[in-house]
Formats: sequence, structure tokens, C-alpha cells
Amino acid sequence: MADFDFMIVLPAFLAGLLVLATHIPLGAQVLRRGIVFIDLAIAQIAALGVIVAGAAGLDPAGWTVQVAAGVAAVLGALLLTWTEKRWPDVQEAQIGVLFVLAATAGLLLVAHNPHGGEHLQDLLAGQILWVSFAQLAMPALGALVILALLTLFGERLGRLGFYLLFALAVTASVQLVGVYLVFASLIVPSLAVRHYPDARKLVFAYLVGVGGYGAGLVLSVVLDLPSGALIVWCLAVLAMLVYAAGPRRPGAPA
Repeated sequence: MADFDFMIVLPAFLAGLLVLATHIPLGAQVLRRGIVFIDLAIAQIAALGVIVAGAAGLDPAGWTVQVAAGVAAVLGALLLTWTEKRWPDVQEAQIGVLFVLAATAGLLLVAHNPHGGEHLQDLLAGQILWVSFAQLAMPALGALVILALLTLFGERLGRLGFYLLFALAVTASVQLVGVYLVFASLIVPSLAVRHYPDARKLVFAYLVGVGGYGAGLVLSVVLDLPSGALIVWCLAVLAMLVYAAGPRRPGAPA
């Protein structure tokens, strides 16, 4: 640890902060709406857009791939808006079905690609440790837009506005950190503080997120373990500690 250079993980840590900036307030709304798996579904659909773009021969580092991921995520958001309006009582089940369809469609599309398995692994677990400063400009701009819209409109976004904003957030983050970290960043910090007073919820949720990303990145370098998977575990452990140390809920066992 004495020779550890924090500059190695700084771009990855900043990428994590950008993801947390939007996903934590969105995660609070997801828990309130009771649609926990929407993030997995939209993230998987955005990843499917990336796979489709790759199958079409588009430059994986080009802006067209971003557009493909964004279009896929928006179409998924529009579909979920329609299903929630038509069959609201089974919306969570519909989200799960959509996730499975998107995941298996990705498997089919890369079935004959010799590097398909590696590509899928990157989209799921992410390659956050290899993020560069240059990759952070567009996600930073997107995060500012999303936070501004959340601040200005909040609950007035409505069903369609929420899903579209969600699609924008996931499109920006899934290629930075992968599907697993996108889901963990959305749900785990908000889940840890759900019994905290409203005035303290966001503060402690962000502390869980920042601590999880920081500890996971450092440990992944020191222990030479996959960064994305280790960050997920660090987020989960910190969330359990914060939940246990929080205020006792009325009626909870001593």
C-alpha cells in the first residue's frame, strides 16, 4: 500500500461518482415506485443496443454506438411506459421478462463472434478500471442535465418523463461501469438508508456509494481482482453496516 498510486484509479473513481450522482436520486424513486428491476432491464437493453451496433460493423469507440445504446434504451423506456399503463399490476414481472429477452437476444447476436463472450463480459461486469479522463466528458454533461431535470421537475416528471430520464442515465453509465455496477449503484445505497430520516437519506446514500467505489477500486488494484465485482461487494457490505447503524424503526425487534 505504501507504493500505491491513487492516480491509477482516479479516472475510474470519477466515473463512479458520475454514476452515483444520478443513480442515487433515481434509485430512491425506483424503490418508491416498487419497480426495482427496471434498472437491470433498461441497462440490458442499452447493452443490447451496443451489441447490435457492433454486429452492424459500427466503430465501438464512435458516437454511433452511443446513439444505438440511447435509442435502444429509449425504446425500452417507451415500452415499459406503455406496459405500466396497460397492465400496472404485473409491471415488475414485465420488467423481468424484458430483461431476459434483451439478455438472450445479446447471446444470440454474439453466438458466432469469436470474441462475443469477452464482449458480453465487458458489458456486464464493466471495465471501470480502464476508463480514461477523455471518456468522462459526455457522461459528466449528461449527469448535469439529468440532475437539473430532477431538481426542476422532481415528482412532476410523470411516468413517461421518469422512464425517459432513466433511459438517458443508464445509457451514459452502462458503457462506463457495466450492467452489474449500474444496478448496484441504483439500488444498494438507497436500500441501505430507506429507514433513515428524509433529511439524512441522500447524504448517507452518497457516503455508501462513494465509500464502496473507493474501497472496491483500491482493493481491486492491491489484490488484483476484477474491479466491478469487488465494488459491488464493497457497496453491499457498506450498505449493511450503514443500515445496521441507522435509527431503529418503530416496532423493530431490539
